[in-house]
Amino acid sequence: MKTNVTIKDVAKLAGVSISTVSRVINDSKPVTDEVKQRVLEVIKETGYVPNPLARSLVTKKSKLIGVIVPEVSDSFVNEILNGIEAVAKMYDYDILLVNTYSDKEQELDSIRLLKTKQVEGIVMLSWILDEDHVNFMKESRIPAVYISKTARDYDIYTVSTSNEKATYDMTKYLIECNHKDISLIMTSKEDTILEIERRKGYEAALKDNNISVRDELIKYGNTDYEGGYNSMKELIDEKIIPSAVFVTGDEAAVGAINAIFDSGYSVPEDISVAGFNDTKLAKIYRPKLTTVYQPLFDMGAVSIRALIKIINGEPVEEKKIELPYQIMERESVTKK
Repeated sequence: MKTNVTIKDVAKLAGVSISTVSRVINDSKPVTDEVKQRVLEVIKETGYVPNPLARSLVTKKSKLIGVIVPEVSDSFVNEILNGIEAVAKMYDYDILLVNTYSDKEQELDSIRLLKTKQVEGIVMLSWILDEDHVNFMKESRIPAVYISKTARDYDIYTVSTSNEKATYDMTKYLIECNHKDISLIMTSKEDTILEIERRKGYEAALKDNNISVRDELIKYGNTDYEGGYNSMKELIDEKIIPSAVFVTGDEAAVGAINAIFDSGYSVPEDISVAGFNDTKLAKIYRPKLTTVYQPLFDMGAVSIRALIKIINGEPVEEKKIELPYQIMERESVTKK
């Protein structure tokens, strides 16, 4: 049997024109059942595989979706990617993944690259999304859905959780565990909607329980281990020893825990620690991390499902989709 079978070979063996084979493959125009069956039998016998690029020129669909991520090794990103890939397979889409290392220019270059690859849409994960990203995507005329802590600053399709209420509920939970000196370590210094909402939730929970807001208990770091470690170390070096610390990222929360241990204190006996996201790290680290569960797999699944609807011209009920969260009680928080 001939290897590298072409559409021309299939047409010759089936005794039809190349355009007829194309119609059968792409289901673009009607052909008789007899001809269709003959073409399909030849395809099966020869093992012919249609050229995806040639097929996309006929159907006007590449069946490709681009996914831009800031750090492919990040556990937050991993779990979202699992959701994206699962739904992509269900709808017969392939994923083109681009890792940008949180570099803005690489993010913009990634949009350009994916456009040349003829993707039908893009799911974009970015730690800090700004106007340049949004405007460039719109100018590229590529449908997009965003997952980013700054995405809700813009009139775009986004998937997230209710950060203000989640932060309120975790702070309230710590108060119910009889903690009053509660520090908040936020994983961004940017004055975004997300950070404003999280600080509002924290402050509202304190005020509703007649606890004063103390600015010295609020620190700003990064989403990574080092950011949490350094922020916690700053508190301890300043002789500020809270009874509980709420860190708005699990990896940063683990960094805070190690800073506490390295400073001669214990968790949760001296200082309780809570995180945010409920990544796999929260379950395998010791002590197991009390945290806010975000449905990361679902965030990925919902984002690509919304994107496919946009691509197909179907209605998307909400432009800013918020998914439910849950407080996960584990070992890193104790009652006073």
